[in-house]
This record gives sequence, C-alpha cells and structure tokens, in this order.
Amino acid sequence: MPGAVGHQPALAGQAPDGVEWAWFLYSFAGESASRPGEAVSGADTIDGVLTAYRSMIRRCNGAIAAVTDLSRPGVRSSRQTAPPSLRWILTHMIEETVRHAGHADIIREQIDGSAGR
Repeated sequence: MPGAVGHQPALAGQAPDGVEWAWFLYSFAGESASRPGEAVSGADTIDGVLTAYRSMIRRCNGAIAAVTDLSRPGVRSSRQTAPPSLRWILTHMIEETVRHAGHADIIREQIDGSAGR
C-alpha cells in the first residue's frame, strides 16, 4: 500500500459491538457491567460478527427509542465527568462513525489509488 505505514484497522481484534454497549446500554441505560464478547478471534466468522453487531444495534435502538428527553443525563459515566445526555452520546457516536469511515476511505484510496469526492 503506497503511503501506509504499519496500519491496522481500528477494530482489529475488538468486538465491534462493545462501543455501542458501553455508551447506550452501560453508561446511559445503566445495564450491568457484564460486557459482551471482548475480542474477535480467528474462529469468528464475518457473518457471526455482523449478526452480533446487528443484535446489539437493535438493543441500543430500543433503549434510544424509550427516551423522551434527549437532554436527560445517563445513569453513569465511564469518564471522570458527570453522565452525559443521550443527545451528547448520539452526537459523539456520529462523530466516531464519521471518523472511522474517513479512515477506511483513506485506506481504500491507498489500495486502489482512486480518490472519491
């Protein structure tokens, strides 16, 4: 890959549903501290990882849909700050998704040489 120096995808080895669980279900909704699968292994299939991710998204969407006030703070914070509101969490997740999509686009451009608009 031209210009790529030891790059590894952000989710290499990580369960992709962990971030959604941490923000929407653990921090905001107050679910127990039992985190879903911590890592993706060589034994996992793409279909299996995607199925688990889609299941987590359905759970998170259910928690989001139950909220009538986006400014209400969550149950707990995973940072050294007060629990964030659902509005803040949704905005943060959009920012993170866009950031990672941009990273993936840079990698794709380095592989195939074409630049999108």
